[in-house]
Amino acid sequence: MASTDSPRTIREHLDAGDVALGVLDSAYSPTLVELYGELGVDFVWIDLEHGGPSPDAPELEHLLRAAERTGTDLLVRTPDTEPTTVRKCLDVGVRSLFLPRVESAHEVSRAVRSARFRVDGVDGDRGLASPRASRWGTVDDYVAREDRETLVGTTVETRAAVDDIDGILDVPELGFVFVGPFDLSVSFGHPGELDHPDVEAAVETVVSAALDAGVPVGGLGFGMDDVNEKVDAGYRIVNLGSTTGALASTVDDWFDGYDGDRDGR
Repeated sequence: MASTDSPRTIREHLDAGDVALGVLDSAYSPTLVELYGELGVDFVWIDLEHGGPSPDAPELEHLLRAAERTGTDLLVRTPDTEPTTVRKCLDVGVRSLFLPRVESAHEVSRAVRSARFRVDGVDGDRGLASPRASRWGTVDDYVAREDRETLVGTTVETRAAVDDIDGILDVPELGFVFVGPFDLSVSFGHPGELDHPDVEAAVETVVSAALDAGVPVGGLGFGMDDVNEKVDAGYRIVNLGSTTGALASTVDDWFDGYDGDRDGR
Protein backbone atom coordinates (compact mmCIF):
# COMPACT_ATOMS: atom_id res chain seq x y z
CA MET A 1 0.00 0.00 0.00
CA ALA A 2 2.97 2.33 0.50
CA SER A 3 4.24 4.58 -2.27
CA THR A 4 7.05 3.53 -4.60
CA ASP A 5 10.37 5.20 -5.16
CA SER A 6 9.34 6.18 -8.70
CA PRO A 7 6.65 8.86 -8.59
CA ARG A 8 4.33 9.07 -11.57
CA THR A 9 2.66 12.26 -12.65
CA ILE A 10 -0.88 12.34 -13.99
CA ARG A 11 0.61 12.88 -17.45
CA GLU A 12 2.57 9.65 -17.11
CA HIS A 13 -0.57 7.78 -16.09
CA LEU A 14 -2.41 9.16 -19.12
CA ASP A 15 0.50 8.45 -21.49
CA ALA A 16 0.54 4.85 -20.23
CA GLY A 17 -3.18 4.47 -20.86
CA ASP A 18 -3.92 4.20 -17.14
CA VAL A 19 -6.54 5.82 -14.92
CA ALA A 20 -5.39 8.28 -12.25
CA LEU A 21 -7.30 8.15 -8.96
CA GLY A 22 -7.01 10.90 -6.38
CA VAL A 23 -8.41 12.67 -3.34
CA LEU A 24 -9.26 16.31 -2.67
CA ASP A 25 -7.39 17.50 0.41
CA SER A 26 -9.70 20.24 1.59
CA ALA A 27 -7.58 20.71 4.74
CA TYR A 28 -4.53 21.94 2.77
CA SER A 29 -2.32 19.84 5.04
CA PRO A 30 1.18 18.66 4.07
CA THR A 31 0.80 15.85 6.61
CA LEU A 32 -2.36 14.59 4.91
CA VAL A 33 -0.81 14.95 1.45
CA GLU A 34 2.09 12.84 2.68
CA LEU A 35 -0.30 10.26 4.16
CA TYR A 36 -2.31 10.05 0.94
CA GLY A 37 0.93 9.40 -0.92
CA GLU A 38 1.81 6.59 1.48
CA LEU A 39 -1.66 5.13 0.95
CA GLY A 40 -0.99 4.99 -2.78
CA VAL A 41 -3.27 7.61 -4.33
CA ASP A 42 -2.13 8.78 -7.75
CA PHE A 43 -2.77 12.47 -7.06
CA VAL A 44 -3.90 14.84 -4.35
CA TRP A 45 -6.17 17.63 -5.56
CA ILE A 46 -5.45 21.04 -4.05
CA ASP A 47 -8.20 23.55 -4.84
CA LEU A 48 -6.91 27.12 -4.82
CA GLU A 49 -10.11 28.47 -6.36
CA HIS A 50 -12.28 28.00 -3.28
CA GLY A 51 -9.64 28.30 -0.56
CA GLY A 52 -6.06 27.55 0.35
CA PRO A 53 -2.86 29.55 -0.03
CA SER A 54 -1.80 31.94 -2.75
CA PRO A 55 0.11 30.26 -5.60
CA ASP A 56 3.25 32.12 -4.54
CA ALA A 57 2.88 31.46 -0.80
CA PRO A 58 5.29 29.14 1.07
CA GLU A 59 2.40 26.81 1.98
CA LEU A 60 2.18 25.54 -1.61
CA GLU A 61 5.86 24.58 -1.51
CA HIS A 62 5.23 22.57 1.69
CA LEU A 63 2.36 20.71 0.00
CA LEU A 64 4.59 19.97 -2.99
CA ARG A 65 7.40 18.65 -0.80
CA ALA A 66 4.99 16.27 0.92
CA ALA A 67 3.74 15.00 -2.45
CA GLU A 68 7.24 14.66 -3.87
CA ARG A 69 8.46 12.70 -0.85
CA THR A 70 5.74 10.08 -1.14
CA GLY A 71 5.61 9.76 -4.92
CA THR A 72 2.19 11.25 -5.58
CA ASP A 73 1.28 14.10 -7.91
CA LEU A 74 -0.25 17.37 -6.76
CA LEU A 75 -3.17 18.40 -8.99
CA VAL A 76 -3.68 22.12 -8.43
CA ARG A 77 -6.79 24.01 -9.48
CA THR A 78 -5.66 27.58 -9.96
CA PRO A 79 -7.68 30.46 -8.46
CA ASP A 80 -8.09 32.04 -11.91
CA THR A 81 -6.97 31.60 -15.52
CA GLU A 82 -4.50 34.48 -15.63
CA PRO A 83 -1.15 33.58 -17.26
CA THR A 84 0.75 35.06 -14.31
CA THR A 85 -1.06 32.67 -11.96
CA VAL A 86 -0.35 29.67 -14.18
CA ARG A 87 3.33 30.55 -14.45
CA LYS A 88 3.70 31.03 -10.69
CA CYS A 89 2.22 27.60 -9.99
CA LEU A 90 4.52 25.94 -12.48
CA ASP A 91 7.62 27.84 -11.36
CA VAL A 92 7.11 26.73 -7.77
CA GLY A 93 7.06 23.11 -8.95
CA VAL A 94 3.48 22.12 -9.79
CA ARG A 95 3.45 19.57 -12.62
CA SER A 96 -0.31 19.19 -13.09
CA LEU A 97 -2.87 21.98 -12.92
CA PHE A 98 -6.28 22.89 -14.22
CA LEU A 99 -8.21 26.08 -14.81
CA PRO A 100 -11.47 27.16 -13.17
CA ARG A 101 -14.64 28.53 -14.76
CA VAL A 102 -13.37 29.02 -18.30
CA GLU A 103 -15.81 30.30 -20.90
CA SER A 104 -13.97 30.15 -24.22
CA ALA A 105 -11.27 28.42 -26.22
CA HIS A 106 -9.39 31.72 -26.34
CA GLU A 107 -9.17 31.81 -22.54
CA VAL A 108 -7.91 28.23 -22.40
CA SER A 109 -5.41 28.78 -25.21
CA ARG A 110 -4.00 31.86 -23.49
CA ALA A 111 -3.43 29.93 -20.27
CA VAL A 112 -1.96 26.85 -21.97
CA ARG A 113 0.46 29.01 -23.97
CA SER A 114 1.62 30.65 -20.75
CA ALA A 115 2.53 27.20 -19.42
CA ARG A 116 4.81 26.16 -22.26
CA PHE A 117 8.00 27.24 -23.97
CA ARG A 118 6.83 25.70 -27.26
CA VAL A 119 3.23 25.11 -28.36
CA ASP A 120 2.34 23.30 -31.56
CA GLY A 121 5.71 24.13 -33.12
CA VAL A 122 5.77 27.83 -32.23
CA ASP A 123 7.02 29.80 -29.23
CA GLY A 124 4.89 29.71 -26.08
CA ASP A 125 4.64 32.34 -23.36
CA ARG A 126 6.39 30.58 -20.46
CA GLY A 127 8.98 32.74 -18.73
CA LEU A 128 12.52 31.41 -18.32
CA ALA A 129 14.06 31.90 -14.89
CA SER A 130 15.68 29.80 -12.14
CA PRO A 131 12.77 29.00 -9.78
CA ARG A 132 12.12 25.98 -7.61
CA ALA A 133 10.86 24.00 -10.64
CA SER A 134 14.39 24.14 -12.07
CA ARG A 135 15.89 23.42 -8.66
CA TRP A 136 17.10 27.00 -8.77
CA GLY A 137 18.90 26.60 -12.06
CA THR A 138 20.59 23.25 -11.41
CA VAL A 139 18.37 21.06 -13.65
CA ASP A 140 19.83 20.09 -17.01
CA ASP A 141 17.66 20.56 -20.10
CA TYR A 142 15.09 22.46 -18.03
CA VAL A 143 13.10 23.89 -20.94
CA ALA A 144 12.55 20.53 -22.65
CA ARG A 145 11.75 18.83 -19.36
CA GLU A 146 9.13 21.41 -18.43
CA ASP A 147 7.32 21.06 -21.74
CA ARG A 148 7.53 17.28 -21.47
CA GLU A 149 6.20 17.03 -17.89
CA THR A 150 3.74 19.92 -17.55
CA LEU A 151 0.05 19.06 -17.82
CA VAL A 152 -2.57 21.80 -18.10
CA GLY A 153 -6.26 20.94 -18.17
CA THR A 154 -9.45 22.88 -17.68
CA THR A 155 -12.74 22.46 -15.93
CA VAL A 156 -15.88 22.68 -18.02
CA GLU A 157 -18.44 24.07 -15.60
CA THR A 158 -20.19 26.93 -17.38
CA ARG A 159 -22.82 27.05 -20.12
CA ALA A 160 -20.45 29.14 -22.24
CA ALA A 161 -17.73 26.47 -22.01
CA VAL A 162 -20.19 23.77 -23.05
CA ASP A 163 -21.24 25.90 -26.01
CA ASP A 164 -17.57 26.29 -27.05
CA ILE A 165 -16.50 22.74 -26.17
CA ASP A 166 -15.28 21.87 -29.67
CA GLY A 167 -13.07 24.95 -29.75
CA ILE A 168 -11.74 24.22 -26.26
CA LEU A 169 -10.91 20.63 -27.16
CA ASP A 170 -9.04 21.87 -30.22
CA VAL A 171 -6.57 23.95 -28.15
CA PRO A 172 -3.05 22.58 -28.79
CA GLU A 173 -1.44 20.88 -25.77
CA LEU A 174 -4.65 20.85 -23.71
CA GLY A 175 -4.04 18.01 -21.27
CA PHE A 176 -7.58 17.13 -20.18
CA VAL A 177 -11.06 18.45 -19.46
CA PHE A 178 -12.54 18.05 -15.99
CA VAL A 179 -16.34 18.03 -15.86
CA GLY A 180 -17.81 20.18 -13.06
CA PRO A 181 -21.44 19.11 -12.54
CA PHE A 182 -22.12 21.33 -9.51
CA ASP A 183 -21.24 24.59 -11.25
CA LEU A 184 -22.91 23.35 -14.43
CA SER A 185 -26.12 22.91 -12.44
CA VAL A 186 -25.84 26.54 -11.34
CA SER A 187 -24.97 27.79 -14.82
CA PHE A 188 -27.97 25.99 -16.32
CA GLY A 189 -30.33 27.37 -13.69
CA HIS A 190 -30.80 24.24 -11.57
CA PRO A 191 -28.47 24.64 -8.55
CA GLY A 192 -27.61 21.32 -6.94
CA GLU A 193 -29.84 19.29 -9.28
CA LEU A 194 -27.15 17.10 -10.81
CA ASP A 195 -29.77 14.74 -12.23
CA HIS A 196 -31.71 17.50 -14.02
CA PRO A 197 -32.00 16.64 -17.74
CA ASP A 198 -30.31 19.91 -18.77
CA VAL A 199 -27.32 19.22 -16.50
CA GLU A 200 -27.04 15.59 -17.52
CA ALA A 201 -27.22 16.59 -21.19
CA ALA A 202 -24.44 19.16 -20.70
CA VAL A 203 -22.21 16.58 -19.00
CA GLU A 204 -22.86 14.06 -21.77
CA THR A 205 -22.09 16.69 -24.42
CA VAL A 206 -18.70 17.41 -22.86
CA VAL A 207 -17.75 13.79 -22.24
CA SER A 208 -18.78 12.61 -25.71
CA ALA A 209 -16.98 15.48 -27.44
CA ALA A 210 -13.81 14.91 -25.41
CA LEU A 211 -13.75 11.18 -26.09
CA ASP A 212 -14.29 11.81 -29.80
CA ALA A 213 -11.44 14.36 -29.78
CA GLY A 214 -9.10 12.05 -27.88
CA VAL A 215 -8.78 14.45 -24.93
CA PRO A 216 -8.74 12.74 -21.50
CA VAL A 217 -11.79 13.32 -19.30
CA GLY A 218 -11.71 13.92 -15.55
CA GLY A 219 -14.49 14.13 -13.02
CA LEU A 220 -15.86 13.56 -9.54
CA GLY A 221 -16.71 10.13 -8.20
CA PHE A 222 -19.84 9.85 -6.06
CA GLY A 223 -19.14 6.53 -4.38
CA MET A 224 -17.18 3.62 -5.81
CA ASP A 225 -20.03 2.32 -7.97
CA ASP A 226 -20.07 5.70 -9.70
CA VAL A 227 -16.27 5.72 -9.96
CA ASN A 228 -16.31 2.34 -11.69
CA GLU A 229 -19.09 3.44 -14.02
CA LYS A 230 -17.18 6.58 -14.96
CA VAL A 231 -14.00 4.63 -15.67
CA ASP A 232 -15.99 2.18 -17.81
CA ALA A 233 -17.45 5.21 -19.66
CA GLY A 234 -13.97 6.50 -20.51
CA TYR A 235 -13.00 8.84 -17.66
CA ARG A 236 -9.23 8.83 -17.08
CA ILE A 237 -8.90 11.12 -14.05
CA VAL A 238 -11.31 10.51 -11.17
CA ASN A 239 -11.48 12.11 -7.75
CA LEU A 240 -12.60 9.56 -5.15
CA GLY A 241 -13.61 11.96 -2.40
CA SER A 242 -12.32 14.55 0.03
CA THR A 243 -10.60 14.75 3.39
CA THR A 244 -13.57 16.47 5.01
CA GLY A 245 -16.05 14.08 3.41
CA ALA A 246 -14.11 11.03 4.61
CA LEU A 247 -13.79 12.42 8.13
CA ALA A 248 -17.48 13.35 8.32
CA SER A 249 -18.53 9.89 7.17
CA THR A 250 -16.20 8.15 9.61
CA VAL A 251 -17.24 10.24 12.61
CA ASP A 252 -20.92 9.75 11.74
CA ASP A 253 -20.31 5.99 11.69
CA TRP A 254 -18.62 6.16 15.09
CA PHE A 255 -21.54 8.03 16.63
CA ASP A 256 -24.08 5.73 14.95
CA GLY A 257 -22.36 2.78 16.61
CA TYR A 258 -22.21 4.37 20.06
CA ASP A 259 -24.69 2.93 22.57
CA GLY A 260 -24.39 5.66 25.19
CA ASP A 261 -26.20 8.98 25.69
CA ARG A 262 -25.03 11.94 23.60
CA ASP A 263 -26.98 14.56 25.61
CA GLY A 264 -29.55 15.03 22.86
CA ARG A 265 -27.02 15.69 20.10
